[in-house]
Amino acid sequence: MYAITGITRKVGGALARTLLAAGQPVRAVVRDGGKAKAWAEQGCEVALAEMEDASALAAAFKDTDGAFVLPPSEFDPAPGFPEARAVITAVTTAVEEARPRRIVCLSTIGAQATETNLLTQRTLMEQALSELTPPVTFLRPAWFMENFAWDVASARDHGIIASFLQPLDKPVPMVATADIGRIAARLIHEDRLGHNVVELEAPRRITPNQAADTFARVLGRPVHAEAVPRETWESLFKSQGMRNPTPRIRMLDGFNEGWIEFEHGQAGSTKGDVALETVLRGLIEGMA
Repeated sequence: MYAITGITRKVGGALARTLLAAGQPVRAVVRDGGKAKAWAEQGCEVALAEMEDASALAAAFKDTDGAFVLPPSEFDPAPGFPEARAVITAVTTAVEEARPRRIVCLSTIGAQATETNLLTQRTLMEQALSELTPPVTFLRPAWFMENFAWDVASARDHGIIASFLQPLDKPVPMVATADIGRIAARLIHEDRLGHNVVELEAPRRITPNQAADTFARVLGRPVHAEAVPRETWESLFKSQGMRNPTPRIRMLDGFNEGWIEFEHGQAGSTKGDVALETVLRGLIEGMA
């Protein structure tokens, strides 16, 4: 039995579908019972648990060959990351009690960075899980290709994608969520000792200009990338409702300045199969 948190999100869903297709038993860990029906109809057991609820998570992780930990994404964290720390406390308590045979935790590129930024939430999770007894594999994916969902309307209607990734000709490590789910499904079966890191990206890194060219090819119209000036980010993010934009800004700085990178570099990363064009076609069709 494999317990999957975050199953209603793209990566957790991709992992669950891969396991189900292989005939593996899946326990869908959801916080909303209303979202469990579709997974129950596919043959999953269902466990209700908030990610901050240690006892409910322990029940969900009990008697499993593997547990997939997908921490919630907090894009506007309070100073000191109290939201992430509450989840970390619950997850570590649950793992200690339930003792799943193995754990795969979705982390991130740059989790080893020493500069505080939005991704530090994953650094804290890695540090906490590394102190536990069950073997843990930290899956560190690159920038999600699906983040371009925010650019579909602008590319389609105005021929522009506004890029915070800069300069526009700088290659960025990216990956499709389908590849993350597929690799996670492999890792959750593997008996590894201790704590391991698997870093994942597409076969080729992609510049914002190349992303715009791919949009143009898919949409059949000219599309170009425009850099969003760095000095406007704080006021822009605050106008969008963010209370504490500094972690997000520092994350973007990390990609642009190069200190958010794989620990073992491009040569040491596992490579996925899904191309950006495939992802963009799916995003565009989904918004048609």
